[in-house]
Amino acid sequence: MPESDPRLEPLHRAMAQATLDAVAFVPGSNFLRIFGRDFHLNERPLVVIVPVHGVPVAVVPNLELASFAALDFPGEVFDWRDETGPEAAFAAAAAALPGLATAARFGLEAQRMRVFEAMALQAAFPAARLVDAHGAISSIRLRKTPEEVALLREAIRISEAALEATLAQVRAGMTETEVAAVLMRELFDHGADGLAFAPIVAAGDNSAQPHAQPRFDYRIRPGDALLFDFGASYRGYNADITRTFFVEGVSERDRAFYDTVLAANEAGRAASRAGQSAHNVDDAVQRLLEGSPFAAFARHKTGHGLGLDVHEAPQIMRGNAAVLESGMVFTVEPGLYRVGECGVRIEDDVLVTETGIDCLTAFPRELRILGGP
Repeated sequence: MPESDPRLEPLHRAMAQATLDAVAFVPGSNFLRIFGRDFHLNERPLVVIVPVHGVPVAVVPNLELASFAALDFPGEVFDWRDETGPEAAFAAAAAALPGLATAARFGLEAQRMRVFEAMALQAAFPAARLVDAHGAISSIRLRKTPEEVALLREAIRISEAALEATLAQVRAGMTETEVAAVLMRELFDHGADGLAFAPIVAAGDNSAQPHAQPRFDYRIRPGDALLFDFGASYRGYNADITRTFFVEGVSERDRAFYDTVLAANEAGRAASRAGQSAHNVDDAVQRLLEGSPFAAFARHKTGHGLGLDVHEAPQIMRGNAAVLESGMVFTVEPGLYRVGECGVRIEDDVLVTETGIDCLTAFPRELRILGGP
């Protein structure tokens, strides 16, 4: 395939903007976005090197050659076997890219590439300056295509249907792990082909831990908050939804706690639109929380990008001046957490459009009490 492979054009533009001479990336979301399939990261390095000018090369384990051939890779492939190791393949790849023999700026996926892969690259390109270019490389995924949005919508539809089916089965006396098992079964029964991440099902005091793990030894009690943070994965694209419920009843304090988070969620969605900065969206949320009686219980930013990764750019937080553009998808997920007592988070997935946002999540946000009379 010629150098002008259209799959690489967004990457070439990002490289030029970041003044990179080359980038190297490994299997993962960027790899999948470019080539349409992925490979499992294991002890065998598989690395693609793309120069800003010229033809890319790939270092590929021999046992993956047949699968790699299906990518129609637009460059030369250097394979290696377990018994010989990858060093010679990396050296051959470097020899095929003589323009990078000098002090080239080599961009790496610093949040994805492992140390031993970076060391192999440095050994093959000793004069290269390896730099963190994770943001530049992953910028090719910032604006979702209509096809990507359709897959996200399906992942979210599956997730919301699974949640409703799960809630019908929740009872006081169940453990968090029992509820999590029901939720996972419903996700797959409704069409998920994977989990975006291990679901968080947290009741009572555990709901005040933002990244709680379900407990097998705690039985849900009347009056408990019950927080679900979860998502289906569908053809590589991930939903990320949080809803908080109360079991059989809710105190007036917890109701006010919940209503504050709901108002912050509404403020975040209202502030989200093309041309707005990520800072301003988070600021709108944080100002509402800070002005409430529960200001001391706010602990995190408003949200993060969503797509092939559950957490990706843009980060919706104060200090991030990045401007929102049509096609970006991110979460709006304010929360409040009274450690040892109760936590509430309400999370939606939103798509920036030319005229505002399209909220991809439709599950009701109003306070809901499960069970009881």
